[in-house]
Amino acid sequence: MSNPTEPTPPSSAPVVPRPQVPHRDLLQLTVLPDEAELRADIVRLRAENNAVILAHNYQRPEVQGIADFVGDSLGLSRMAARTDADVIVFAGVHFMAETAAILNPEKTVLLPDLRAGCSLADTVTAQGIRDWKAKNPGGLVVTYVNTTADVKAVSDYCCTSGNAVQIVQSLPEGVPILFAPDRFLAAHVIRETGRQMDVWDGACHVHEAIRPEDVQGQQAAYPDAELLIHPECGCSSRILSAIPDLQLYSTEGMIGRAKTSAAQEFIVVTETGMVTRLEHDVPDKTFIPVSRTACCEYMKMITLENIRDSLLNLQPRVTVPEDIRAQALKPIERMLAIG
Repeated sequence: MSNPTEPTPPSSAPVVPRPQVPHRDLLQLTVLPDEAELRADIVRLRAENNAVILAHNYQRPEVQGIADFVGDSLGLSRMAARTDADVIVFAGVHFMAETAAILNPEKTVLLPDLRAGCSLADTVTAQGIRDWKAKNPGGLVVTYVNTTADVKAVSDYCCTSGNAVQIVQSLPEGVPILFAPDRFLAAHVIRETGRQMDVWDGACHVHEAIRPEDVQGQQAAYPDAELLIHPECGCSSRILSAIPDLQLYSTEGMIGRAKTSAAQEFIVVTETGMVTRLEHDVPDKTFIPVSRTACCEYMKMITLENIRDSLLNLQPRVTVPEDIRAQALKPIERMLAIG
């Protein structure tokens, strides 16, 4: 007689799994787009709509490749101001499309993905600026172009990283300057101009996260490489304390420096997309990103597929109410007039 406490011998019959109900959210129900077809569609739709595609330096490589113009905030603002296209497709983030709409109220301005925001722009509001001005009567507000239209509307001047020093130098001596929202760019302007400023406590989450240790690690790996550091970077002050003669560069400034420098290798201390632009414009030199994690998820929301779709549907469209647009235009025009 068998012992009932002994385990039952394993059956030789195969185990049949229970029927599974498909999880529809995990299924790929659409065919992945072919990049060559997307490019062909974009070229055709761009011509049909008399459209121009403007792309920021931090965009994906394939997006930079299809753009009519790739540049920094200042260059894109200038291109938006003088384009004769009927449609502007902005491969960038929301405040950039707003700036194009401010400069071109009669044109259709498209942002292929409305989720493409900006962590720096989110650090300041128009009411915050109003309250700040009330506490500093007579002060001039200089806002980085990385701000919303309603913030620009309550500002006196706009600036970019490429012309912030020049803008502040142009302001009358003795007048209080309120600089918003990037505290790291403000520190750079103070160092360069010697002007004292009241500074808003804001920062770009990507640039703020770049550590001195990231820079030092790449310097150890590439000892002959020259540093190209953006003034928005949180690491800049500590790096400058170790290398006092080091120059900081806007993204366009990085291109100019890379072309004229005798160095053959460069550590690029800003968002990773800038490496793509540098490799395109200075193909005979080597560019090393400071960190593979220095990547703006908002910038990377723009794709060939949603550029194609925006040209096909002429949506999503970015507009600015006329009362805000008229006020926001003034500091932008003052910026463009200065440099």
